[in-house]
Parts: sequence; structure tokens; C-alpha cells
Amino acid sequence: MKLVLKNLKLVHPIQKFDDEPKDILIIDGIIEKVDILTKQETEGAKEFDLTGKVAAPGFFDMHVHLREPGREDEETVVTGCNASASGGFTAIACMPNTEPAIDSAEVIELIKKKAKGHLVDVYPVAAATLNRKGEVISPMAELYEAGAVGFSDDGTAIKTAAILKRALEYSKMYNLPIIEHCEDESLAGGAMNEGANSTFLGLPPIPSVAEDLIVMRDIMLAEYTGGKVHIAHISTKGAVELVRLAKQKGLNVTSEVTPHHFALTDDALKTYDTNYKMNPPLRTKADVDAILEGLKDGTIDCIASDHAPHSLEEKEAEFEYAPNGILGLETQVGLALTELYHKKVLSLEQLIEKFAINPRKILNLKVPTFNKGDKANITVLDVDEIWTVNISKFKSKSKNSPFDKRLLTGKPVAVVNNGKMFYNDEFIELK
Repeated sequence: MKLVLKNLKLVHPIQKFDDEPKDILIIDGIIEKVDILTKQETEGAKEFDLTGKVAAPGFFDMHVHLREPGREDEETVVTGCNASASGGFTAIACMPNTEPAIDSAEVIELIKKKAKGHLVDVYPVAAATLNRKGEVISPMAELYEAGAVGFSDDGTAIKTAAILKRALEYSKMYNLPIIEHCEDESLAGGAMNEGANSTFLGLPPIPSVAEDLIVMRDIMLAEYTGGKVHIAHISTKGAVELVRLAKQKGLNVTSEVTPHHFALTDDALKTYDTNYKMNPPLRTKADVDAILEGLKDGTIDCIASDHAPHSLEEKEAEFEYAPNGILGLETQVGLALTELYHKKVLSLEQLIEKFAINPRKILNLKVPTFNKGDKANITVLDVDEIWTVNISKFKSKSKNSPFDKRLLTGKPVAVVNNGKMFYNDEFIELK
């Protein structure tokens, strides 16, 4: 099947293109030509006029919770992939806090089987320790051979420095990162960031130093072992500064941030709406300012959703007892374009680098390009479209988003991958 995407501006941080609109000819899911196409070349093709839109390498979210196996009532591999495509992503990495945890080749095979044939590629992140308990490292060789792209005890920091040291030494053999949820267990357990708002609201606090301590520990062990550490969902001014210093020393340390940690502060919790409850918690304006600076100067490598579906019943509990986490797959590109691109924090090229290039580099995956013979792996953006978030239209099984009814500027309009296209709310076969 021939597909033509017409009149697109191509933006790729590695491949450089001029600003002139171009057409992309795709035959059976493979890029055949990128240029202004003749009538003869487009004959018999399915054409989409995307004038004014931007084509980027397919976006990759490296921090997604699919809940399968174990909590299929909240999300499944397929519904999570559908939400990913709707949100502008052609690939995701799924985290290991499933039931059972992703600590065996069998669970990885299950996830890969469920994702087979979908537009969205799914790459499992395996547990760093058995059942994520922090006591015994997982069978990393087996997990790597089964397809794991990283290791994490997601939702909690690896329990001890001794276990982390061993995990870094083993993961280094496969050049895979240890992805860390940085929070000191002895300081954890609260419901929101410690500060004036937690005192005012009477909610148990989580001090920012809880994150900083583990970030510092992990950086020191990365330096000692030569292993790779990736700081998940960074949220504090102190953590940003620690990662900046680690990068200046040339250490193998990377980091990601979620849109809710650069778009919101803990002021949002004054309504006691549990959709604002997450871990790490929303922080202060000073933390947000540090995150924005970290995005600008490259301290923060990636933007990721930490997509965390929860049932309505669970989220309707009292604030203190409600589970942490919000949906992110279907709002994060719009939030990033609104808060970062349109407010001139990042250029479009920098934004694409954090969504498409850096996550793949960290996980040792091939970066999509627009070369002839390449598999078409493309995200199409309308950077100026003004739209309103409507959770009732989400592809996710869950609806726990604090961004319902929020007005955003810029959104994904199509994705192409694996011989399929998602456009106008439907999947189209291309071969």
C-alpha cells in the first residue's frame, strides 16, 4: 500500500532539514522518498494533506505503567498502547510494578505477546530485584535476553547501597540503566510536599530532601561502579543541581521529568482533589523554576509521563489514603508544547530531542530517521492547534487526570509505525 503525507515540515535533531514543506512517500510501511512528489509518484496512493504540520521521529515515553498483568481493570497492554498512539507516541517502556512484577522472562514474553501487531512498540523495564523487594537482584542476564531495556524497582528506590552497587555492576555488563525512583524510605510515607501548604492543609509531608539523598547516593555509586543511573521523574531543585554536577563530571547519569512536575505546583492541592496526588509529589515554584532551567541546559534529558492509571473508586478515597499517580500519555505532548515550546523554554528541536531521541539513546535503541528504506516511525504535530482536554475521550481505561478541561496549545495529530497509522481517532493499515 502506498501512503503519502503531504506538505509537512520535517524536524529531526540529528538529520537536518530546511523549512520547506516536503512530502513523505511510504510503501508498505517503509519510507520510499522524502521530497516534493510528482503526480506519477503519488498515483494510487492514500494521501493526507498535512499542510502546516510538523513531522518528527516517533515519540518515545520511557516511563509508563500498563498494569498488566495484575490490574487489567485499570489498564491493559492494548489500552495503554491505544492511549500512547492517541497521545502521539510510537513506542513506550513499561515499568515493572505489575502483579507479578516483571522479574522473569515469562512476564516479559507475556507483555511482548500482548503488544504484538500493535502500532506502538512496547519495551519492558524489568525489576532490579526479585519482586521489587530490594533484597536479591533479579536474574538480569535472563531478563536482558528476553528483551528488558533497563532495570528498576519502580515505585521505590533500591533498598540498600549494597544491592544497588551489585545491580549497577551487573547491569553495566549489558550497558543498561538502573532507573531509580529516588526517595529515602525513612522520610517517605506522606501525602504531599513538605512546606507551607502541607502545614496549611494538615496533610502529612514528604520533604524534598528525601529525593535529594537518594539521588546523591545513586550518583556516588554510578561514579564508583561506572554503571548507568537514570533518575526517574525528577522533582526537586536539589536533585536537578546534583544531576547537573554529575554530568559536569562526565558520569553516566541521566534524568527525566514529567509534565505535571513542570506544569503544576503544590498550590494545586488546596482543593484536596486526589488527582493531584502523586509520588514524587508536586513541589514548589522554586523547584519548577529549577526544572525549567534543567530542561534548558540539558541536565534533564527526557520528558516522560509516569502514566499511572487508577480506578475511580480508589482515587475517590480521602486524600491521605488515595493512591499516588495520574494519567499522562494523552496530555503530555500538549502540555509540553504549551508550557515549554510556546513559552520559549525549549525550541521545537529541543522538545523533539527530549521526546524522541534521548529516551532511545538511554535505552540503547535505534533512533528513527527519514531515510529511504527506513521503517516509517513518525509523530505528526500541529504545534498551534488550540484544544481542550476531555478525559471522557481518553483511550486509557482510567480517567484519573488533573488536566480535564484544561486549554492547551499544540497537539499530536497522527502517528505512523509498524505499517499502521493512527489519524482522526482511528487506526489505518498501511500494508
